[in-house]
Amino acid sequence: MSDVPFGFGLPGDRDPDRREGDQGGGDPFGLGALFGGMAGGGSPEDVLGKMPLFAELQRLMNWSGGPVNWDLARQSAISQLAAGHQPSSDGERTAVAEALRLADLWLDQATELPSGIDRTAAWSRVEWVEQTLPAWGALIDPLAEKVVAAMTSALPQEAAMSFGPIAGIMGRMGGVMFGAQVGSALGKLADEVLTSTDVGLPLAPAGTGVLVPQNVAAFAAGLDRPADEVRLFLALREAAAQRLFAHVPWLRQQLQDAVHAYARGITIDREAIERGISEAMSGGGMEGLDPSDPESIQRLLGSGLLEPEETPEQAMALRRLETLLALVEGWIDTVVATAAKDRLPGHSALAETMRRRRATGGPAEQTFATLVGLQLRPRRLRDAATVWAAMTQQHGGADRDRLWNHPDLLPTSEDLDEPMDFVARQGLDDELEALTDGDAEREKPEED
Repeated sequence: MSDVPFGFGLPGDRDPDRREGDQGGGDPFGLGALFGGMAGGGSPEDVLGKMPLFAELQRLMNWSGGPVNWDLARQSAISQLAAGHQPSSDGERTAVAEALRLADLWLDQATELPSGIDRTAAWSRVEWVEQTLPAWGALIDPLAEKVVAAMTSALPQEAAMSFGPIAGIMGRMGGVMFGAQVGSALGKLADEVLTSTDVGLPLAPAGTGVLVPQNVAAFAAGLDRPADEVRLFLALREAAAQRLFAHVPWLRQQLQDAVHAYARGITIDREAIERGISEAMSGGGMEGLDPSDPESIQRLLGSGLLEPEETPEQAMALRRLETLLALVEGWIDTVVATAAKDRLPGHSALAETMRRRRATGGPAEQTFATLVGLQLRPRRLRDAATVWAAMTQQHGGADRDRLWNHPDLLPTSEDLDEPMDFVARQGLDDELEALTDGDAEREKPEED
């Protein structure tokens, strides 16, 4: 688990490369300058105008579109990517389209799920940010809203009263802070993602198969395989994921519901905050929280007191999310292996590279963990892949894919502890069903 959603707590502690003297630690967003300037008699607007970050984004303080300022997030991410921005060329778009079409032809022989791609796209890093923002909004807004509500309700009354002079802008500041952090995270992610499903979640518009050529080229450069082979391998993974999300109608919603179930469990220990504030403030009590003293505000923001505590409900939601992600990744690995094993010479090496990439974090791991306070790691990936491979070998691809007909048919986290037992039970279930059908047929009265 990451420390805190949206950077509450001690962001400096999560960055071992931060040099002494850099802004960080307990004041990740430079709020000390804001509070200090106000203590000197300046208005919030005057002080914000003098801060380098907010001088250009002052208009965004009027954001009223939700708990995350998505205008700022988009602007921040694109600005971060500007230096290395490389638009996709016509040749790259053609190569991506051909790779995805060939991948779909190969997959037709590996799974009965039909193609899920209606159109292909070769996105630049900036296009990836712009095109995936709606999906990120649906995932992150409920989390951000819950975090803000939990923080506000848990703050002791005395502390809330102490914040009176700046209460009018705290909500807008929250939107700006979240927007800045989301934008930074998406900018980092856009530097590494290879496809639209690289993070384990479907982020592109439905029916759109996507590769990011600039990142694919960088990924291939570190491998001892031809670039065309790497592109085709990634196209197989993207096309397989698109089939699954297009033709398993409940899957996308189940993944999103698991994230939101985690959000609903966010709670704050109010008594711990009250005890901690009394200990953290040099005055020895609530009177030590002085809005005219920037250092006391910094101590509160950087003390870790505002960290949400993980509840049993959250642990259950996280386990469900990790299991679903592992099952998706494992199924993709299995059908891609079936489609590519006799056609793509470097498939085994490329597949192992992708497994290591996911197991050690991949592009989404730390980014998303920092972003929303949970990790999108398919921890049971190898166990899930074992289930799907064994199902294919023992029962065939049709019975394997039949498990996606309903969420209750899929292996649970407990089933992944003994994957071969789960596979064996599927054969028994089929035999029992056949016997039951046979008995019913024999008992059916003969017609005159």
